[in-house]
Amino acid sequence: MASGLVESTGLLNLSNSFSLVGENYDLKLKQSVQDLLAEIHREGPNFSLYVDIFYRLVQAKVDAPFEAIWVYAALSFRSRHSAEGDALDRITAAKDLFQLLSACSASSGASKCIALLVPVIFEIHRVILRLFAGELSVKRDKKAMKEAESLLDNILGYITLCCSKNSDEEHGSHSPNLIIPFTDLVDVSASANEGWESFLPLVSGDVCRWICTRGLDVADLAAAVIIQAFLLKMCFSFHLAKPTDELEKNLKCWAVSRISSFKNACFFEILMRTILGTPLPLSSILKPEDEVVLRKVLFDAVLLVEYPFLYQNAKLRQSLTLTRMIVTHVAVEYFRGSGDENRALSYGKAFSASHAPLEIVKCVKNQHNLEDKASRINGSSHRAILKWVLSLEDKGVAVFKDSFLRSQAKLGLDSSQAGNLEANMEGKIMDDDLFYVDKTRGEEHTSEEEEDEQNKLTSAAFVAAAKTMKVTDNGKRKRKGTSTVRKIKSVKYELHPDPKPAVNAGTSVSKDSSGGESEIEDPADSDSQDSE
Repeated sequence: MASGLVESTGLLNLSNSFSLVGENYDLKLKQSVQDLLAEIHREGPNFSLYVDIFYRLVQAKVDAPFEAIWVYAALSFRSRHSAEGDALDRITAAKDLFQLLSACSASSGASKCIALLVPVIFEIHRVILRLFAGELSVKRDKKAMKEAESLLDNILGYITLCCSKNSDEEHGSHSPNLIIPFTDLVDVSASANEGWESFLPLVSGDVCRWICTRGLDVADLAAAVIIQAFLLKMCFSFHLAKPTDELEKNLKCWAVSRISSFKNACFFEILMRTILGTPLPLSSILKPEDEVVLRKVLFDAVLLVEYPFLYQNAKLRQSLTLTRMIVTHVAVEYFRGSGDENRALSYGKAFSASHAPLEIVKCVKNQHNLEDKASRINGSSHRAILKWVLSLEDKGVAVFKDSFLRSQAKLGLDSSQAGNLEANMEGKIMDDDLFYVDKTRGEEHTSEEEEDEQNKLTSAAFVAAAKTMKVTDNGKRKRKGTSTVRKIKSVKYELHPDPKPAVNAGTSVSKDSSGGESEIEDPADSDSQDSE
């Protein structure tokens, strides 16, 4: 006991005399974390001295390293809050942790600010898992449910604010790396005792392994925080929905709004890879029938809207477009198998009309110096592009960067029969089957007012396009040339404020409101050319 006290006192004296400048700072940070990890595994550990040390490390820099803030917040959380307590106590603790982390990272970049919220989301997930499993018969549980949703709303607003900084790291120029492995940082947290993957409960095992192979940097952690907050909010909508709510439609509009406001390509890629998994990583929270609805919402939000920010990230552009191609293929087969042919064909049309086919060809051709003959493709459909990519893979051209996408690409692509079915149905699909929104891209310098107006138009078109997915009366679809020009009235939907995926989101196209309406020409009557 005496030797331990002498050792701790020596550590504190060393911290006081050690100049926290330049390389000395990094050495002190690494050594302090190593000493702390050793202390954690001792019987009856004492963290009080380490709180002082990491407080000094945080205060020594205007923009303290990720690791210093993480450890200081984790130790403070340990000292202030017990691991026990009811749901309301845990939510209160999570709120305190959120405020501490956001205060310590006020001068940091967007990715770091968001990534530091990993333990906050972990605590919220633990609480709502307990609350959703009960009947909320206790008054404190009902209050805890409201507090949890309120905290989640605040976090989503905070994430949106961080993402609005539009720093270089979100466009792929650079992203801060971790000095200390994330696995070591997780060990510092009081609640993490099952490995780092358990600390990201709503990120599937496949996605965890994928981001681990990429190095698990701060940008990946930030994206993991965003996807979990995004999914948790949608889970709240299912649990609190009323029978009269137009839940699926409102969730679609909310999802598109959030994706557009985040403008985070890394998050979008994780979202696409998440919906490739079966089941979704929400089986412990959602009922099976709710998961079916959520899968439709996510596929629609990902595949039927063109997000310009995806093409501004040079680092992830090829991976994003290839993943979108795989997701389109999986979604088409999934809904065709369930009998929803209209939705399946809409996904295929959206891909062909998007920038994705051209981007894939350009990226693959430029990266591998392919000759013009080798880069020729028979069509721009997801199936044609997929067959072309796989043919290059068979010739030794490594297009896919990870085995997961490669296996997904090869899975189920057998078939001239499925291809013939798609070709036969292609002539029967009308333009109003295409639930697709395109916004001008390539303009890197747009004013805030112009961007806001584009976002409004995107949302309005999304709602209008959603209505066109329905068949006409008597189950028959009108032929080209026989329909007259129609107008669809839709309520303008603000993207940047904090819309909630509840029934009062104000997105119904059936209400004839005189305030904030816009007329959008029905896509069924446009003469757009098929890009295939």
